[in-house]
Amino acid sequence: MTREELLAAIDEKYTAMGQNPDVHLSGLLHAETMTYWDFANVDALLSLQIKRTNLPDEMVFIMYHQINELLFKMILWEIAQVSEKEDVTPEKFCMHLARISRYFDMLSNSFDIMSEGMEIEQYMKFRDTLTPASGFQSAQYRQIEIASTELINLIDYRFRATIDRDTPYSHAFEHMYWQAAGKDYETGKKNKLMLNFEKKYRVKLLSFMEEYNEINLWTKFKELPAEYRNNLDLINEMRHYDHTVNISWVMHHYHAAAKYLDSGKGNAEATGGSDWHKYMHPRYQRRIFFPELWTEDELENWGVTNLEGHGDLTEVPM
Repeated sequence: MTREELLAAIDEKYTAMGQNPDVHLSGLLHAETMTYWDFANVDALLSLQIKRTNLPDEMVFIMYHQINELLFKMILWEIAQVSEKEDVTPEKFCMHLARISRYFDMLSNSFDIMSEGMEIEQYMKFRDTLTPASGFQSAQYRQIEIASTELINLIDYRFRATIDRDTPYSHAFEHMYWQAAGKDYETGKKNKLMLNFEKKYRVKLLSFMEEYNEINLWTKFKELPAEYRNNLDLINEMRHYDHTVNISWVMHHYHAAAKYLDSGKGNAEATGGSDWHKYMHPRYQRRIFFPELWTEDELENWGVTNLEGHGDLTEVPM
């Protein structure tokens, strides 16, 4: 684009907005040049790591979880590019799913930072200062799940038969699989971890459930034209994402936790107080975003056998 064309485009842009292009050009004339530290807000970012103990490895733990939250934000950003678009082509769907899977691959591989990057003795001490906080309380991760699939696939499997699309969101919320981390279903009593989480995020998550009820990735996929739904590249990207989130990432998390909590050094309970073995392992809650894209055998063995080598499909599943 030539200088004349560029100036004409600027004039057209701001005139269409009811703005005087010359004022904006004058503002640009007096503006400071951009720097990396301003663009990335480096000073603000590096001021967010606040230790609560004198144990050095706590800093690793804090920064690791902050990085996770940044990646979660990137994932939600990518999901929105599909969910909020009217006519999604298989190529665009695949592109964003591949990005999301790469982010989750980073998350899965990064568990070595925790399993190999902190001394067990230090971790078992500073973790007591976190109680009753838990990574469970990441609202962004709950949003990722809600934006990925229909709510029925996130309901505790014990209650799925009693819930359908007409169920109030508040009722579905009370039966999401994650409630098992802090709710006694016999008494209805919730632990401090769950009470804190819901006080902070319940309203926000209920609103998000409603927003994504008909635009989550699974619903968007099922509403595509048949020729798009039968696109093997798209099906394989969907399967890869499902496996990466609900088996690979979960199991990496599980094994990292086991190194510390099963070490015999200190309290082996999760900081939130849940039975973390059963809560975390995919074979118990069977979280599956896109169930119809898996074979009966794969569904039966979800989280029991390693599906890493399931490979890409070569024909459309029936």
